[in-house]
Amino acid sequence: MQWIGNRPRRHLPDRHEWRYYGTLGGLALMAPLTLGAMLWLLPAAQGQVADNWYTDGANGVLQVRGALTESACRLEMESAWQDISLGETGTGRLQNVGDRGTPVAFELLLRDCLRSPAGSRDSRSGALAWADNQPAVSVSFRAVQDADNPQLVKAQGVSGLGLRLEGARGQDVRLGSRGELMLLTPGQNALSYTVAPERTTANLVAGSYRATLDFSLSYD
Repeated sequence: MQWIGNRPRRHLPDRHEWRYYGTLGGLALMAPLTLGAMLWLLPAAQGQVADNWYTDGANGVLQVRGALTESACRLEMESAWQDISLGETGTGRLQNVGDRGTPVAFELLLRDCLRSPAGSRDSRSGALAWADNQPAVSVSFRAVQDADNPQLVKAQGVSGLGLRLEGARGQDVRLGSRGELMLLTPGQNALSYTVAPERTTANLVAGSYRATLDFSLSYD
């Protein structure tokens, strides 16, 4: 501030100062307008998201998972549950231990067997079965074993009689453990077995009998 005589002389802002003050004033006016615009747009955006996705539970998300595995033989449905009748066997045919009645054949039918390398060592004999391009399967049968001969299935309802299962070549089925590996030839889709009544060391008592066997397939 300058003095003129006994009075101070006021300093008038020049052009640059006026531009500076004008800029500050413009910024001060723009801040409320910008804040107001943001507050005006925000509810509309939030309402749009809510209306389009979350409102009224109209939308959701599905998480889908799965696995692609190598195909193995499948058991035909008609083989999964079978009712096998041995008919009537006269006591006269079972006078000695080991005597058998007429064997009855049954099959386990498979489908969709694919060619693939297969190999397994027999847990009992130690023999190795191997094929480069051939499906293979083993079957495990489980049942209550006869008290006098554990190779036989217990026949409920009679005494002195058990049930013997054999494979297609006449080999005994190993009750309670995994059977030998069977290599399937192209076009072969049936596993053949027989079951027959057999005399045991117990006293022979006639009557109706029944037995239940479970089985499972293993692929190598």
